[in-house]
This record gives sequence, C-alpha cells and structure tokens, in this order.
Amino acid sequence: MILKIYPENPNQRHIDRVISCMQDGGIVIYPTDTIYGMGCDIFKQKSIERITDILGNRKKKDSMTFICADLSDISNYTKPIPNHIFKIMKKVLPGPFTFILEANNNVPKLLQSKKKTIGIRIPDNPIILEIVRQLGHPILSTSVKDEDEIIEYTTDPELIYERFGDCVDIVIDGGYGDNTPSTVLDCTSGEVEIIREGKGEVSLL
Repeated sequence: MILKIYPENPNQRHIDRVISCMQDGGIVIYPTDTIYGMGCDIFKQKSIERITDILGNRKKKDSMTFICADLSDISNYTKPIPNHIFKIMKKVLPGPFTFILEANNNVPKLLQSKKKTIGIRIPDNPIILEIVRQLGHPILSTSVKDEDEIIEYTTDPELIYERFGDCVDIVIDGGYGDNTPSTVLDCTSGEVEIIREGKGEVSLL
C-alpha cells in the first residue's frame, strides 16, 4: 500500500501503522533528507533477507546503514567514538551524512561486515525520525535506486510504488525526494576520510 504522510505534521495513526508493520517483519520505503530509502527492523532477520532478495546482487548487507533517532542512539551500536569525531557528528546531524563507525556487539551478527563496521544516518526528515524514535531502535536502510542508467535515484513516490509496491509492505509518500545521496565519511581510523561526496557539504566538516 502507499501511505501519504506529511512531514510538517506526521499523522500519528499512520506512524503507528508503519511501526506495527515493521514490528511484524514488514519492509517499508520512506523519505529521508536525501533519496528515498528501503528498510526494516534491524532485529528481523527474515526481513533483512527479503530486502537483499529484492535488490539482488546489487546490494550486500554490509553496504546498508542504520537510521538512528539521535546521537545517544548511535552509541548503543558503536564502539566509543573519539571526541573530535563526535563533535563533527553533533555539528552536522541530523543531516545528509553517513558516518562509518566501528560496530559493537549490539549489532546483530547478520549485519556485521567483515570489518565489523556500520554506517550510521540521522536524516533531517521528521517522518523517518519519528518512526525510528517510536520504534525504539534503529532500522536497517538502503537506497532506492532506479534502473535508469542516467537517473540513478527515483524521486517520485508514485513511481517508486509502481516498481516496488508488490515487493514491500508500505511505501510512504512524503513528497518528492532528492536525487543526491548522502556524503559518506569513514571514521574508523580515528580520522575523517571522505568516501563519497553527496548532498552533505564537506565544508561543514
């Protein structure tokens, strides 16, 4: 189904419906502050396997990220973050940045990469932040890509529904998305290494 939720005032009944869906093992497509994402509860193994099946070989589990509600949520799933890295995160989050950090043992083994790292996002979008906040823990997230070779990301939720409506449980229509992904920063060495320049302005770092 497609569910219209307005970012200015997310309908609580609709938020409850999305949370219930994820708790039951459902897969949801939702807006962020960059492109639309596809995700599920991080503790639902069958849901994670469903997402990898939907995306085929183009996406591996170790390229997915956690969407967290706030900075305190992040520390539950990562090893201690150096102060200078934490200050950067505090400055730019919520925002269009993905931070690659060292994972701790709270991250389900199914989701741990060979390097035992995880990508962390706190998008500046009230819809997905409210969902994660009320769910009580992060969701696993991956980008919704377009099969078009020129337009990499689909921005129209109606078109996303046409393509994925039979594969996922809910598509949230939160308005048109962006077609620029987040800026990815690898912080596992103790320094900030820019892996991909996206919507997040590197000058802010």
